[in-house]
Amino acid sequence: MDKIKEPKSKEAVFGTLIHSVLKYIHTPALLAPTIDQALDYFSKGWNSEVYENEMEERSAFSQGVTIIQNYLAHTKPNDYNIVNLESRFAIEIGDESTGKHIVSGIIDRIDKTEEGYEIIDYKTTRKMPSQDKVDNDIQLSIYLKAFLARYPKEIDHLDKITVSLYYVKHGVKLSSKRTQEQLDTLEKLFLEVIKSIEEEKFDPILSPLCDWCGYQNICPLWKHKFKETHTIESEDAEEAISEYLKLKSVIGEEKQKLGKLQTRILQYMEQEGVDRVFDDDGIIAKSLRKTYTYDAEKLRALLEPLDKWESVLKVDGIALRNILAVLPTETRTEVERAKVLDKESTSLSVKKNKIEVDEELSL
Repeated sequence: MDKIKEPKSKEAVFGTLIHSVLKYIHTPALLAPTIDQALDYFSKGWNSEVYENEMEERSAFSQGVTIIQNYLAHTKPNDYNIVNLESRFAIEIGDESTGKHIVSGIIDRIDKTEEGYEIIDYKTTRKMPSQDKVDNDIQLSIYLKAFLARYPKEIDHLDKITVSLYYVKHGVKLSSKRTQEQLDTLEKLFLEVIKSIEEEKFDPILSPLCDWCGYQNICPLWKHKFKETHTIESEDAEEAISEYLKLKSVIGEEKQKLGKLQTRILQYMEQEGVDRVFDDDGIIAKSLRKTYTYDAEKLRALLEPLDKWESVLKVDGIALRNILAVLPTETRTEVERAKVLDKESTSLSVKKNKIEVDEELSL
């Protein structure tokens, strides 16, 4: 691992401050902080420099104030028996045969409850996961493993330890339990991932999250954006890029026009009861294309006795992707290993800059 530190995004800065405020609220004291004191702490820790404009900053600040007010409106800090806040950990996984590795992190909060213990991780994101994802959340499992490394006797009371994700924007806590089998599977999964990272090449994958990534300047998919010097060849390429984008835009507009014209012509042909129309420039003909699917059970009954059924079976990649999420972790890993490159091709895709889109709309 290169251990290159990522610059903190505005979302990360906001989340860190909210975590800090929650720690301040729950730090043991004779008197818990009031709402005004918590908001004052939040205000003093505010960093306006990470926001692009005043409107964005105001929106984020207002959101933070609302989170703190709502949290304290429904929470009485002194009602909780807190064992630790922002507890750092480092646990070792693996052995001599698999290789030893250190997993480290910070647990936001550990409470002593009437039943046993609760491990809480605060989340400042807007999107909440399903209960199934919480039940299989790797991060919570790691925190539990770290907790058990610190308090090994609690392994005998695993059913009395709760792990929770607290979504502060919604004031919702999603809780779950873990089994010994899940913890054993976690270590196996980690070792497999580490091995694959060490052995394989990981090509960058473009996603909507790239816009918020702090590693754009060293990523092959964004490298050109941050290039400062340009050669003669690159100047020619810049011209080609500009012309390509313009043509792509024109083609897109022409395709829309073509689609509308096609609809009008088909309506006319239907109305006139003709399959071909004529013009001085050429002929347009209408043809009907049909695609068929087969009744799988009937086909199987016909081909299996002839020992030909296996020959026509084909793995449906889309259908497989759709069920991957619900497969057991071990099965999912084995499915990924069964993946073999069939063919590859190169294509170009275009994403219009927001400024350009705004200019087009204003014309």
